[in-house]
Amino acid sequence: MSQKNQPNSSQTKNFLKFKPLKRFMQSSLYPAIFQWPAVIIFAVIMVETLAGPTNAHDNFGTAATWVLWWPLLPLFFFLFGRFWCAVCPFAWVSDLTQRFFGANRKAPNFLRKYGLWIIDITFIFITWSDHIWGVVESPRGSGTLLLLILGGVMVTAMLFERRTWCRYLCFLGSLSGNYSRTGMLELRADKEVCKTCTTRDCYKGNSKASGCPMFEFPMAMENNANCNLCGNCIKSCPHDSIRLTPRKPTSEFWGMTRARFEESFLAIVIVGIVFVQNITMLEFYPTYLKWAELSLGIADRDIAFTILFVIAMTTPVLLLFVATAISKRFTGETLRTAFARFGYAVIPLDLAAHMAHNLFHLLAEGKSIYYTFMGLFGKHIEGPTSFVSDPTIQIMQYALVISGTLGSLYTAYRISKKNYGTKKALSVAMPYLVVILIFGVLNFLTFVVRMDMRM
Repeated sequence: MSQKNQPNSSQTKNFLKFKPLKRFMQSSLYPAIFQWPAVIIFAVIMVETLAGPTNAHDNFGTAATWVLWWPLLPLFFFLFGRFWCAVCPFAWVSDLTQRFFGANRKAPNFLRKYGLWIIDITFIFITWSDHIWGVVESPRGSGTLLLLILGGVMVTAMLFERRTWCRYLCFLGSLSGNYSRTGMLELRADKEVCKTCTTRDCYKGNSKASGCPMFEFPMAMENNANCNLCGNCIKSCPHDSIRLTPRKPTSEFWGMTRARFEESFLAIVIVGIVFVQNITMLEFYPTYLKWAELSLGIADRDIAFTILFVIAMTTPVLLLFVATAISKRFTGETLRTAFARFGYAVIPLDLAAHMAHNLFHLLAEGKSIYYTFMGLFGKHIEGPTSFVSDPTIQIMQYALVISGTLGSLYTAYRISKKNYGTKKALSVAMPYLVVILIFGVLNFLTFVVRMDMRM
């Protein structure tokens, strides 16, 4: 059977063929049934972090945010793509603000062009500021960060159309966009059906639902980066073109035709960010930082950390540029083009290392969520916070890092094979494979030593 005549596997596995699911996603209940509880919990978290106990150990807002929500988020991206963005309380606030006060101007060209760079810089700054001012460990710091984001969301919603903040300014949205591209679920449109469509309701909206809040046109989508599974296109499509299908993890990168330098840059920077997050949580870190101060001849701890932070951010970028410079001898491409294409290959390792780091907080400190929740009702409970033993957590962390490393190695090879053919694939990919292996080994080693707790 020729490839042209082969059945489309994504259509045969279309989850929307399950009629109860399709009716649910087309109803007004979706995603509201998930969004309202998220909004209520978010309101409690805001009040707790801004007005509750000042000690993180006793604050439910801190526990719910950094011990439960943040650790589970990468897993959600892997399993369900950007579904969290469909129920995010900030998105709800954006929609509500826009409905009553929105000027609905078009997003500025500056944001369209440089939004990803703004996000990259913001993400790096927030990570740096956390270690300088202790945002995560401070309920007031966490509350202030959430308040600043809320203010940005509301101002953007008052000025610009749709979810301009989510698409062009949200640092978490960019992270979720990268991570969800490794995931096992995708929403796409049947291009053959869409060719005959003259309404473009999936983008513009109609009486059944608003247009895509993320400025996406399902027919042209080739990645998960900006689809938040809000269901608007499922509701509004008049031709039943939308498909919700499973797929192989990391497969989105294999056949990618449009690589963006900014997205790859963020992926590489996250390698350094996750490494810094791991190192600073280890028991020997204070001693190491003191040694760095003495070695650098710097008496200020914050300046010493900033120097180490810059080194951690730039080293992965430089290593990938070196790999690109070596690899491009076999391809003749520009350094920028090749860097953009292969930068995506580290995302599976980024995701796995991020999950491994947060796994410790979830499993070693998870019971603190219950203790602090009961504290809301005046009940003071103390006890062990872990669900499982440290060695068990370590084994799980090792498994995640190894899986992520293998996923990144395979992704780099498949990107090379797709773009340069089987004969050249290994030669072109080899420098990247070496660099990815280095990243994987370094991440693995950071989990050999026990991490400190947040709560």
